[in-house]
Amino acid sequence: MRRPSDPPASEISPDHFFAADIRLGTVTRAEPFPEARKPAYRLWIDFGEGVGEKRSSAQITAHYRLEDLPGRRVLAVVNFPPRQIGPVRSEVLVLGVTDSAGNVVLLEVPEHADVANGAGVS
Repeated sequence: MRRPSDPPASEISPDHFFAADIRLGTVTRAEPFPEARKPAYRLWIDFGEGVGEKRSSAQITAHYRLEDLPGRRVLAVVNFPPRQIGPVRSEVLVLGVTDSAGNVVLLEVPEHADVANGAGVS
């Protein structure tokens, strides 16, 4: 987690950045994740035909209620290896920034934007 006062990380090449496959997806389902060490939700995210629906665990309980998550259009890294988090197999890394209290705020694309699920960051 980088703070606003931190200097930039070491330089990387554009090839390293673009190796991360960051795509737009829509949250289709969200459930509590009581087994998590820190408060978190289980998410199902639809990335469209090329990637399909993937699962993730996200520590976003401070700013989001379960019932408000379906329909949100979020950005996630879809080409990290899956990670087992307790009983949940997290298949993608949902992206966000941290607020002044250290809570995650999701990176989102507005619903009205004409961008399809699966669109990549360019």
